Amino acid sequence: MSDLPRKAVTRTAKLAALPLGFAGRTALGLGKRIGGRPAEMIAAELQQRTAEQLFATLGQLKGGAMKLGQALSVFESALPEQIAGPYRAALTKLQEAAPPMPTASVHAALAERLGEDWRDLFEEFEDRPAAAASIGQVHRAVWHDGREVAVKVQYPGAGDALLSDLTQLGRFARLLGPLIPGMDIKPLITELRDRVAEELDYELEARAQRAHAREFSGDGDVVVPDVVHHSDQVLVTEWLEGVPLSEVIANGTQEQRDRAGQLLARFLFSGAARTGLLHADPHPGNFRLLTGDAPDGPPEKWRLGVLDFGTVDRLPQGLPVEIGTALRLALDGDAEAVHELLQDEGFVKPEIELDPAAILDYLVPIIEPAQVDAFTFTRDWLRSQATRIADPRSPAYQLARQLNLPPAYLLIHRVTMSTIGVLCQLGATVRLRDEMEAWVPGFAMDTRSEETPA
Repeated sequence: MSDLPRKAVTRTAKLAALPLGFAGRTALGLGKRIGGRPAEMIAAELQQRTAEQLFATLGQLKGGAMKLGQALSVFESALPEQIAGPYRAALTKLQEAAPPMPTASVHAALAERLGEDWRDLFEEFEDRPAAAASIGQVHRAVWHDGREVAVKVQYPGAGDALLSDLTQLGRFARLLGPLIPGMDIKPLITELRDRVAEELDYELEARAQRAHAREFSGDGDVVVPDVVHHSDQVLVTEWLEGVPLSEVIANGTQEQRDRAGQLLARFLFSGAARTGLLHADPHPGNFRLLTGDAPDGPPEKWRLGVLDFGTVDRLPQGLPVEIGTALRLALDGDAEAVHELLQDEGFVKPEIELDPAAILDYLVPIIEPAQVDAFTFTRDWLRSQATRIADPRSPAYQLARQLNLPPAYLLIHRVTMSTIGVLCQLGATVRLRDEMEAWVPGFAMDTRSEETPA
């Protein structure tokens, strides 16, 4: 495929084939079960084939389809290993690449958005894209003042494609649920759809990126490339050279994984506190590790390069103090106070009666990384959490069904869970509590009890 498929009929047909294929495989599985094959083996085979078809289609279509694929890809750590293994490579590919737009289309888009003399803005411009994502692709170039830059060009028709894809995907979201245990995919699709206008607005993205670049200028841990120029659908930023986070996930040493994980956690919490903005697209394709002059040396001096500020949550006061307070109270074992705070914030609706002790039992395993000085995030740990919440027979499942996620917390929740998914892909040991005490309002307000595990 050489361009973004924009005809609604074409895109709808490809997406509509997903549930039809799922239904066909389910019928085939029933036939095999009648024929005597074990139910567990059949279920695993069906899940694997469905996932392979899903991510192949989402990656091919780009637009909203690929956006969902990228959002789901960070949760592959929650899948059973026998399912996750066969298509992990396909998920990683979604995070870094997509079929490119033809060169003629790129030139036409630049002429329309930067003027017919757009080439005069650059000393050099590489026609082959350096990266391609859901709604645009990036070209490496040299600005007219000699700076190396990244030129992000939005796909023609990207807005219509985003809305069409996400509307269509929302219609059969329940069929995708079994792919990621413990995750309700429909609210994720709804939230992605609500963010379409922001994602397409490069003026908003330029503002958010400039704010981060100013705040982290000269920082020893985080690097954000500054904005050089922007127009309606073209964004030019400083070029950032570094090791893709996906490469560290695939091949990094434990020391490299730990450093990358610590930096990722630090940016998650400090970014909101320092800029009043929450970077809301934390999949590995948006991060680079800057190794300086010693790429093979110890990673203690590595810095985290952050890209793509198309989706941000505006938090002028940083993360809500209620989040830090609830976590601190839960770690202290104060079930009644946690219950009261969750009621006040709308997580527990007035007509719902829940046992405070049951809420605490539900929360404590999830916040285990904040209980200890250093926590090792693993696929097994995430898988156990997902299984606990997804099993209809478990108390955690029953309680989760009665909790409510207020709209103001929806994006914060997704970003946090996505970041945890990436940390588990890394298998990183992270001093998460240090970052939370430094940057999350309310978390370190009081000293936790001495009985809290260390």
